[in-house]
Amino acid sequence: APLLTSLLDGYNVCIMAYGQTGSGKTYTMLGPQLEENFAFSIEDESELGIIPRATQEVFRLISEKPPGSYWVEVSVVEVYNNEIFDLLAKDSCGKLFGVKRDVITTREGKSDVPLLTYETVENASEFFHLVNKGLQLRVRHPTLVHAHSSRSHLVVTLTITTVVSGDNFDNKSTSSSRASSPVQLEATEKMKQVKTRLQLVDLAGSECVGMSGVTGAALRETSFINRSLSALADVLGAIAEQRPHIPYRNSKLTHLLQDSVGGDAKLLVMLCISPDQRYLTESMQSLGFGTRARQVQRGQVKKKSFPVLSKAK
Repeated sequence: APLLTSLLDGYNVCIMAYGQTGSGKTYTMLGPQLEENFAFSIEDESELGIIPRATQEVFRLISEKPPGSYWVEVSVVEVYNNEIFDLLAKDSCGKLFGVKRDVITTREGKSDVPLLTYETVENASEFFHLVNKGLQLRVRHPTLVHAHSSRSHLVVTLTITTVVSGDNFDNKSTSSSRASSPVQLEATEKMKQVKTRLQLVDLAGSECVGMSGVTGAALRETSFINRSLSALADVLGAIAEQRPHIPYRNSKLTHLLQDSVGGDAKLLVMLCISPDQRYLTESMQSLGFGTRARQVQRGQVKKKSFPVLSKAK
């Protein structure tokens, strides 16, 4: 909850779950899923995962702000076999289908996914409906360890646009009426905008082939999953050791998360550990990843500046 307060104060935030396959990452991030369509259910709110809970809290915090002062957009992507797929892209009939996208580094040194679909949502219910539709496209495959093993990294991003009036700023100077589209917001001369991002990541599980028993296409998936997780560990290690070069581009996953892992975001990593003695080796590996993540020291985290607010002071 404090991280989400920071989000509206101008900080980028990232929350991710890491662990071996079957250790509870998707349950942690989404909550119990309906078996027939793998959507998360909101019937029992006490069992909601972090992604729906965080979204509810974001909209609760926004509801306490002046009307029209915040704009929320959502994107849903999966990283599958080291390729990025837009799970909210639509075909000519309006049906969702995964479209391959690429990730680039902008002139400012930030990661960006050109043509990525962003959908505007006004409340948590719209968010639930939208993300559940995207989840239908996520790649899954049964293994000996997990009957519904996620074979991709899921990244749900909420982009929060803060709208601040440029004239006569006081406690009531933010826009009292909502613009009908982001384009109109950009065209409004008397408004300033600051964008922050909340990235919620359900990583695919690290996997021991000997235990999972996968073959063929699933074996290839395992290879890509393990390599991308190793790349993530390498990035955290390079940041912790303050090396001059951080290998973000060794994986599409780390390139996509570049601003969240090594930028000016506040990052929370949750380890999911299996209690089964058989998975002791995998559990130790996960704890090693957590140890490396804890060694990252960034100093003072930067927040997005609000020039109008600072001028008013």
